[in-house]
Amino acid sequence: MTDTVLDRLLRYVVIDTQSDPTSTAQPSTEKQKDLGRILVQELLALGLGDAHLDEHGNVYATIPATSDKPVPVICFCSHMDTAPDFTGTHVKPQVVRNYQGGDIRLTGDTAQVIRVSDHPQLNSQIGHDIVTTDGTTLLGADDKAGIAEIMTAAATLLANPGIKHGTIKILFTTDEEIGRGADKVDLDKLGAAFAYTLDGSTVGEIENETFSADGVEIEITGVAMHPGYAKDKMENAIKIASAIVARLPKDQTPETTEGRQGFIHPTDISGSMDHAHLQFIIRDFTDEGLVEKEILLEQIVKEAMTTYPGSSYTFTVKQQYRNMKQVLDRHPEIVDNLAEAVRRAGLEPVLHSIRGGTDGSRLSFMGLPCPNIYTGGHAYHSPLEWVGVQDMELAVKTIVELVQVWEERTAA
Repeated sequence: MTDTVLDRLLRYVVIDTQSDPTSTAQPSTEKQKDLGRILVQELLALGLGDAHLDEHGNVYATIPATSDKPVPVICFCSHMDTAPDFTGTHVKPQVVRNYQGGDIRLTGDTAQVIRVSDHPQLNSQIGHDIVTTDGTTLLGADDKAGIAEIMTAAATLLANPGIKHGTIKILFTTDEEIGRGADKVDLDKLGAAFAYTLDGSTVGEIENETFSADGVEIEITGVAMHPGYAKDKMENAIKIASAIVARLPKDQTPETTEGRQGFIHPTDISGSMDHAHLQFIIRDFTDEGLVEKEILLEQIVKEAMTTYPGSSYTFTVKQQYRNMKQVLDRHPEIVDNLAEAVRRAGLEPVLHSIRGGTDGSRLSFMGLPCPNIYTGGHAYHSPLEWVGVQDMELAVKTIVELVQVWEERTAA
């Protein structure tokens, strides 16, 4: 197969693989397997005879070693699903050839414009090719760019057996966008010592740190009463919930934080006179920061409840994921070797923190240390999503260089 990374991306993004957070199945949507089956067929065509799709939609394959050294088994991972934030049905990718600067107005919805002022990364794309949507859907470069890059790197390695490397595992997961990407991964079957996700953004950035994350659910039980006779008796649960939200600190919200600042973010509110439900996500780069924010949130709830003595609440914290840096710092060679590969690809490595999570977060704490490599994609989860073709090629080169670094640095 002589397909380029662009050929693969264009083929993959038109397959609707959107995940569904309301589903309890895994995969949450059967259509994710449509891409999985195609990838298995392509892997088999490349000569990887063990390529297969499991019942949960995960794709596994093995590239045999070309080195006699005891090189640790490396896994490269990307996710097949696209985000439920914006439609991924009937994606019509557009290729802007030899971009010469300026804003990019999208063809399917001309009100959608990728503006240089909002996307300064476009300034590094002069003379390059850029893939966009037509403005009516997301593109799905998150994470089909990563898949295309891993597939292209696999084809490159298999076509060039003179490139020395250890055993390489390929893993494509489902439901990453709804936080379940690693739930059904069989690490024993995978058999890797560590992994790298291809799910980042700007080339050169090594993402070795994520938020730590918890969810909080608050249930309010109010006092229901006929509104005509409610004086001094009714305690409206909707008003209690509203009072809690109104008391949230304005300097600890997603809208007002950046860098390494965490936040408290209400994601759902519903209710009636006698009962209300509140849902929050809590984010920080340290576990201590999470606990501080959870204590603060419960203090806010208690303060709001003082005005409603007949009402009650429950406050439930659910762990979601933790900062993968806690694991990666115990294995510095994983990031060090990646940084060397980035340099060999002609880029300057930059350690970067993700204000979010990836499959790498869960996999790291499941026993598979896993930093994140750039794909060249930008403006994920939106109709303004775009990816640079030459940046994708650099991601492919980084993978190829990385497996060679590991082989070179492994003692015979």
